[in-house]
Amino acid sequence: MGALLALASAACYGIVDFAGGLLSRRIHFTVVTFLGQIGGLLLALVIALAVPAEAVRFADVAWGALSGVGSAVAMQFLNRGLSRGAMSVVIPVSAVTGVALSVLCGVLFLGDRPTPLAWLGICVTVPALWLVSAGGAAGGSGEGSAGGGDGAAPSARVPVDGLIASAGVAVQYIGLAQAGAASGVWPVAAGRLAAVFLLLPNACRYAAALRRPGPGAGPGPKPGAGPAGLPGLALAVLIGAGAALGLILYFWATQQQMLAVAVVLASLYPAVPTALGLAVLGERVTRAQTRGLVGAVAAVVLLTLG
Repeated sequence: MGALLALASAACYGIVDFAGGLLSRRIHFTVVTFLGQIGGLLLALVIALAVPAEAVRFADVAWGALSGVGSAVAMQFLNRGLSRGAMSVVIPVSAVTGVALSVLCGVLFLGDRPTPLAWLGICVTVPALWLVSAGGAAGGSGEGSAGGGDGAAPSARVPVDGLIASAGVAVQYIGLAQAGAASGVWPVAAGRLAAVFLLLPNACRYAAALRRPGPGAGPGPKPGAGPAGLPGLALAVLIGAGAALGLILYFWATQQQMLAVAVVLASLYPAVPTALGLAVLGERVTRAQTRGLVGAVAAVVLLTLG
């Protein structure tokens, strides 16, 4: 059951990543990130009130808040990297490094002991994630598909964005895994609240910059992007709610599965946007991505059996 919950989490994150990538063509990443956390907080509160909690302990809420700090950092720098038109760089860097950091922490500090079969699945996952995420660049569909439709060359700072995002991903996963089941979903709600407060100053600066007249007033939407209308803002909130659902499913998975395995299964989400790009947008899947998808399927089998 833990493996299924982790895979469901990956599916949620993959759909959110696909929708967020399309939305970031029209709305600045600061708006998408902040409203996404608002949507995540609303959904987490609803589920937390609906799911009984035996005892909401301070330690569990604190771990959840730390996880939310990681989420805020991960999404801010991931979306910033995507807005610079380098999907084929920032996503594989953040996904692969985030998995590696989480697994290492689980094994070295939390006492995780994956079986040999599970270790094989973990080893297969790392190159599979890289091929699925970065393999689209050769076909011309990776660069800018989620963040920079202006065709500009990726910024030299993009790999740094991916590395910082990966550190946030690791903190998000490891922190939430330390929260106990007795607190229900309140650790996730605490994390969304912490993320909102952490991102609020940046959102305020962006809003103030938009009100300043003249060129160079602020970051603003990317060239060619339309105004952030009400449907787009509502979609950003909905996307954030989907991300929170994925995190809740991951939280439940960690209660039935060791961190190293749950993290790896939940981190297979990059395969979902690739499949959706093929089915919905008619994109061409490269040979590298095909190999990555096959590797992802093999990793799921190995980790589930292990």
